[in-house]
Amino acid sequence: MTPPPDDRPLPRPDLRPDLRAVGSEPPAATPEPEPGSQAETDREIRRRRRHRRGRGGLAGAARAPQPAIARARHWGALAGFLLCVLLPAAAATGYLFTRAADQYHSEVAFSIRSEEAASATAGLLGALTQIGGGTATDAAILYDYIRSQEVVAAVDAELDLRTIWNRPGSGWRDGDPVFTLGDDPTIEALHRQWLRMVGVSYDSTAGIIDVVARAFTPEDAHAIAAAILAQSSALVNQLAEQAREDAVRFAREELAEAEVHLAEVRGRLAAFRREHSLVDPSADVAGQSGLLNALNAELAQALVDRDVLTSYAGEDDQRVVQADRRITAITARIEDERATLGVTGVAGTLPELVGRYEELSLDLEFANQAYTQTLAGLAAARAEARRQSRYLAPHVRPTLATAALYPRRVLLAGLTGLFLLLAWGIAMLVYYNVRDTR
Repeated sequence: MTPPPDDRPLPRPDLRPDLRAVGSEPPAATPEPEPGSQAETDREIRRRRRHRRGRGGLAGAARAPQPAIARARHWGALAGFLLCVLLPAAAATGYLFTRAADQYHSEVAFSIRSEEAASATAGLLGALTQIGGGTATDAAILYDYIRSQEVVAAVDAELDLRTIWNRPGSGWRDGDPVFTLGDDPTIEALHRQWLRMVGVSYDSTAGIIDVVARAFTPEDAHAIAAAILAQSSALVNQLAEQAREDAVRFAREELAEAEVHLAEVRGRLAAFRREHSLVDPSADVAGQSGLLNALNAELAQALVDRDVLTSYAGEDDQRVVQADRRITAITARIEDERATLGVTGVAGTLPELVGRYEELSLDLEFANQAYTQTLAGLAAARAEARRQSRYLAPHVRPTLATAALYPRRVLLAGLTGLFLLLAWGIAMLVYYNVRDTR
């Protein structure tokens, strides 16, 4: 039997120059391993590997890899892909294209408008009762209302939504149990179906609300959109009416307070007049001041006349004596009048009465002005209540569809397959991560 050829390469002469320094000792010889030992075997393996690498890496890379062997985990992953991705995606696609009923839509869009300019005769309270600048808040309220359970109950009482959303049938044999309402009669189930079949969008910048209502016939979708428009208009009118009633009630309360205050001031003024038996103390003061001025003028004339008499008559002359008596009487009268007016330093009553009367007069003037303003405000509030200052303005009336655009079968089928594939991929990643950590 012919022995196998030896693949060991022939030893090559060392052509490198001997760079060892003069006088250095040669390295110690490595001891040869014993034949048949483990060291000899490892040395032979390393030598053969170096030999194969020396013959070229391309030849080793060109060799075909070993075929992969299918294991149980591979078959399990394939079975999971079939059961969790392909079969559910195929079932969902088949249901969408064979069992799902066509859905028609009706679109309506509207906004809330309000008067911005106040009436010229309304005055201060007219500006307070003017409704304007709150359209954005009203639109937000209306947006929440359309998505609420209250509007669902109102539209259901008008159109019977349970019948509309169960027209294709809800049975598994010949109906559409996924997109129909089903046999649940509760208002909560109807509200969930409403949120699925009625889409509401709100543009807060422009204050526009867009509503898309879906049903299984074009007429039902149009009827739902029209009912939503009617209910929204009723809510806006109710909010406006409530605001107007609040404005009128506020004006009435202000008028009642002004009337009470005016009556109180008039009562105090009447009591003051009865107590002091004076209608207008200012007129009395003016009269007494005129009398005092006249007495002063009379006194001056009497003094002049006496000076004329004393220029040619003596002090004991009867005419001079009468002039002195007349001057004394006028002076006494002047002092009495001045005492009454309180201008001699002695405490008098008329100045205090005049001051109190002026305070009451000023209070009465203010009360009259407040009463006049509140009366004008009430008239303006009533005029505002008689006209519609806030209203719903639809710029897109409910449309009537001619073709079914829902359900979007291709989109739903694609999304279903995508999410199933993502779920399966995540499950595989988790499985192999757990397996590798063991």
